[in-house]
Amino acid sequence: MRLFLAIDLDEVIRKKLARFVEGVAGFAPDVRWMKPEALHLTLKFIGEFPETKLNDLKSALGGVKSAPFDISFSGTGFFPSAKSARVFWVGVQGDERLQKLASSVDGAVEKFGVEREARAYTPHLTLARAGSGRPSRGKDDKVNNRFQTLRERLEKMPPPDFGTMTARELYLYQSKLSPRGSEYTKLERFAFSE
Repeated sequence: MRLFLAIDLDEVIRKKLARFVEGVAGFAPDVRWMKPEALHLTLKFIGEFPETKLNDLKSALGGVKSAPFDISFSGTGFFPSAKSARVFWVGVQGDERLQKLASSVDGAVEKFGVEREARAYTPHLTLARAGSGRPSRGKDDKVNNRFQTLRERLEKMPPPDFGTMTARELYLYQSKLSPRGSEYTKLERFAFSE
């Protein structure tokens, strides 16, 4: 089973993002846009995981602790760069608790053979993908024009602000690939405590 850990979005933020995507998606019609109901803030992509160890993983994640904290969503950008973009994203700002949570999650899944992230956690919300979606630069990167019109339009607009929410829980998700795109199912909720 294919797994990842993420923070779900408040409905108010999700609706603002959906309206924004409706307004800009026509400027990049040849990319895969995320469905509004599928938007989430990924903390850790685990990948393929044996179902026989799922309960052990849930127990380990139950030990990850955090107090609730605020997260703001504003601005946009492209990975790995604007000219060779594969991912269009919205910026995410949180205090040190967001970084600490991502690190704690990394440590909890490491015991199951899931590699620790080599780079510091860079929070972002993926809105669209062109190609693999791999955010890091590669030697085979070339100019990708599928986001060009969108990029030009965004340069003429003020940076969007989608608001702030309080993160109160973390979810373990299962991702199933299908011809219609990825389908996400929440498997377990891990509430934060004061």
